Amino acid sequence: MAKYLLSLDQGTTSSRAILFDEHQKIVGVSQKEFTQHFPQDGWVEHNPMEIWSSQYSVMMEVIAKTGIEPRDIAGIGITNQRETTILWDRETGMPIYNAIVWQCRRTADIVDQLVADGLGEHIKKTTGLIPDAYFSATKIKWILDHVEGAREKARRGEVLFGTVDSWLLWKLTNGKVHVTDYTNASRTMIFDIHKLDWDETLLEALDIPRAMLPEVRSSSEIYGYTDIQGIRVPICGIAGDQHAALFGQTCFDPGDIKNTYGTGCFLLMNTGDTPFESKNGLLTTIAVGLNGKVQYALEGSVFVGGAVIQWLRDELRFFSESRDAEYYAQKVPDNGGVYLVPAFTGLGAPYWDMYARGCIVGITRGTTREHIIRAAQESIAYQVADLASAMEADTGLKLRSLKADGGASRDSFLMQFQADMLGCQVRRPAIRETTALGVAYLAGLASGVWSSQEEIRSLWVCDRDFEPNMPADEQCRLMNAWHKAVGRSMDWAK
Repeated sequence: MAKYLLSLDQGTTSSRAILFDEHQKIVGVSQKEFTQHFPQDGWVEHNPMEIWSSQYSVMMEVIAKTGIEPRDIAGIGITNQRETTILWDRETGMPIYNAIVWQCRRTADIVDQLVADGLGEHIKKTTGLIPDAYFSATKIKWILDHVEGAREKARRGEVLFGTVDSWLLWKLTNGKVHVTDYTNASRTMIFDIHKLDWDETLLEALDIPRAMLPEVRSSSEIYGYTDIQGIRVPICGIAGDQHAALFGQTCFDPGDIKNTYGTGCFLLMNTGDTPFESKNGLLTTIAVGLNGKVQYALEGSVFVGGAVIQWLRDELRFFSESRDAEYYAQKVPDNGGVYLVPAFTGLGAPYWDMYARGCIVGITRGTTREHIIRAAQESIAYQVADLASAMEADTGLKLRSLKADGGASRDSFLMQFQADMLGCQVRRPAIRETTALGVAYLAGLASGVWSSQEEIRSLWVCDRDFEPNMPADEQCRLMNAWHKAVGRSMDWAK
C-alpha cells in the first residue's frame, strides 16, 4: 500500500497543505491566504484562530480532493513562519492576543533596553542571535505586559507560549501536546543553543515564566496524534520554514548552502556539529535536531524579499499578478539608475538596522514603471549578495554554488541576475516546494517511509542551472550603487 506524507506549511501570508508520495512527487496542494493586520506603523499581527482555521481547512481539503484515505498517510509534518509569537489560554485554547508576526517592530525599545542593560553579548553568545525585535522573546514580554493578568496566569502555567508550530500541534492534538522543536526554539532569543535549554538569565531579564514554555524536542519524532475521519495519524516532523528548506534541499553536510526566496529571503549554510559565531552580522542557529543531536547553521535574513513584489502588486497596483514582474523587468535593458531599498520593517543581516525604512533613489523624469519594477527585482538579489559576502568573510569559503527555492525562484530573470551578482552558479530544483518537502522528509524518517538521509539525497533533482555571465566591473558598479542606496535608508525612523 502506497504511503503518503502530509506537510502543513504555515507561512506568513498563507496556509498550505501539500501531500507527497514516497517518491517525493506532489500529489495534491491546497492553499488559503489569510488576513494581515497592521494596527500601527511598523506593527504586524495575525489572528491565531484564522491561522488555525485556514491551516485545518486546507489540510482537510487536500485530503478530500486527492481522495487519499487517512489510513494511508504515514505522518504529518509541520513547518512554519518562525519567530511569530502566540500566547493562549491552556483551559479554553483561545489566544489572549493576536499573533505578533516576525516582521513586527513594536518591541524595538525593549531590545534597546536589553542592550543598555549589558545583555547584548550574552544574547549573541547564548542564543546565537543578534538582539532584535525580529525574534520571539520581546514579543512574549510585550503581550505579558499589555494583557491584564497574563503574567500571573503564565506563572501558574495557565497561559502558554508557542511559535506557530506549537500552536498548530496543540490544536491538532486537542491540547494534549505542548512541544516545539530545536529549530524553532533557536529563533526565540531565550534558548541556549549550546546547552539546548531555555536560558534563565534571559527569562529573568524579560520576566518570562518558564511554566509557559513548550518542551523542546528533535525535528523528527512522533510528538502526538491527530484524528482525521476517525483515524489516528502521527505528527512526526517539525522544523521552522528555513530549516525545513535547508533539509529539503538535502544540505546535510557542512558547507552546503541554500537560499529561500519567499516573503523574506533566507540564506543558510550547514556548519555541522559546531556552532559558528559570525563576525559579520549573521546568525548562528540550529539547522536540525536528529537522532539525539543537533547540526548548526549560519543564517542571513532579508526581511523583505518577495514581499516587495507583493507591495508593487497590491499597494502600487503596477500589475495584477506577481509573476508579471519578470515580464516587466525585462522590458528595459537596465534599471535606469534606479535603486529600491525595501526596508519596510527595517533591515536584517548584515546591517541589523531596526530603524531603516524603504526608499527609492535615482529617479529622473525618464524613470518608468518598468524601471521601478526592475529595481524591486534587483533589490532581492542585491540583499542576498550582501548575505553571501558576509558568509564568505565569516567562513573563508568561496561560494561555488547556491541552491534556490521558494516562490520567487520560479522567476528566471531574478535567478539569472542572482547568479550574476554572486558570481557563482544558482541551482533551482525540480521541486521548488522545498520547505514542505523538507518537513515531509523529517516526518518520513520518523515514520519509516525513508530509512536514511542518503536515500533522501538520491531523490533530489535539478530543474535548471543559472551560470553567471556579467562582467566583474559591471557587477561591482551595481553593488556599489546598491550600498550607496542602502546608506540613504538607514536610521530613518529613529
